[in-house]
Amino acid sequence: MGLIPCPLACHLEKESQSYSHHLHSESSSSLSSQPSLPSVPSLTSSLRHEEPSSVHYQCISTLRGHSSYVFSLTLEGKYLYSGSCEKEIRVWSRDPFSQEHHVNENLVAIGQDAVKCLVVLGDKLFSAHQDHKIRIWKIDYNNPYKKYKCLATLPTVNDRVLKLFSTKNYVQVRRHKKCTWVHHVDTVSALALSKDGSNLYSVSWDRTLKIWRTSDFKCLESVPSAHDDAINAIAVSNDGYVYTGSADRKIKVWRKCEREKKHALVSTLEKHKSAVNALVLSTDGCLLYSGACDRSIVVWERVANAADNVGQHMVVVGALRGHTKAILCLAVVSDLLCSGSADKTVRIWRREAEKSYSCLAVLEGHRGPIKCLCGTVDTKDSTKNDSSTSYLVYSGSLDCDIKVWKIRTPSLQQN
Repeated sequence: MGLIPCPLACHLEKESQSYSHHLHSESSSSLSSQPSLPSVPSLTSSLRHEEPSSVHYQCISTLRGHSSYVFSLTLEGKYLYSGSCEKEIRVWSRDPFSQEHHVNENLVAIGQDAVKCLVVLGDKLFSAHQDHKIRIWKIDYNNPYKKYKCLATLPTVNDRVLKLFSTKNYVQVRRHKKCTWVHHVDTVSALALSKDGSNLYSVSWDRTLKIWRTSDFKCLESVPSAHDDAINAIAVSNDGYVYTGSADRKIKVWRKCEREKKHALVSTLEKHKSAVNALVLSTDGCLLYSGACDRSIVVWERVANAADNVGQHMVVVGALRGHTKAILCLAVVSDLLCSGSADKTVRIWRREAEKSYSCLAVLEGHRGPIKCLCGTVDTKDSTKNDSSTSYLVYSGSLDCDIKVWKIRTPSLQQN
């Protein structure tokens, strides 16, 4: 499918003053000149792209409909959800060859500002926005292309009113401004759900981490000044560890222990030399991958008996190198790690024997930085003898397009 010129996109997203010098601009030469962590050993044998003949990949579809930057993607069941700079949320069939509706029919919600992140819980779609709000939308799976109803905006009216009249609920947010602690006061940059879906975690460029109860949308907790600069990414493990990545170059690990009311800092991971933009955990939660403006993906491994090792939660295994500009997004799809970069490419990595990694593919075709990724195992296209595995990877870009990539690799046990 050929590429067509992209309509004039909206202006670059408005950045908070504290974050302006970390802006990921595709035209910024500084992104490619930052050091790529020379102190961290490489986990790949070579910086050049290795292309095993047994790995096959191609772009099988380009989804067009957004007229502005695609900032967020998430998969749930049979559907792909996308959010854009111009407030739009669209829904697509997960199967690129069975799009049930035309582009002008798949616009299901419009917020008040850019959609920075999307997560789905049951029949609820949570969206994080640049206007400092989180919105919850009702999905009707019997008619998934019908316009979604906004169930609530966080913080809720009830939360705001209950905190309004007590001075102890107010925190200083700027030199001459106070606000109740349930409010985010800058862009909500990322969301994550607990394993059981009972809690929603949000991080913001206002440097706070907040925890919300999904049953009634109440704000349960706010961690003030969780970082020294804007928080860009969050990941939550199945056993309750919360990882936050920030423009202050640090990754922090949080956990609420039994009988404790609030999350406490467990560990601070410091290895990146520039803003941390993306975090993702391996499927078993033992590995954490972090991507930053230093062009490297750092691989962290959980320390044995990590709960007993205060301050030593994870150790650096090494770094994955190959991208020529900032890492902007990461996604784990079964045994694959996918990375998207300001260099306009997606790289597909897989862990091999003895903690080494191979770059299985470099996906090229986008005309702008890759801002978001998600993927799934393609169960419809698996061989009978299980000698190979097929994946679908979806990439959203600042070129306004979403691309669908099909990747077939030998099953891991065959390597």
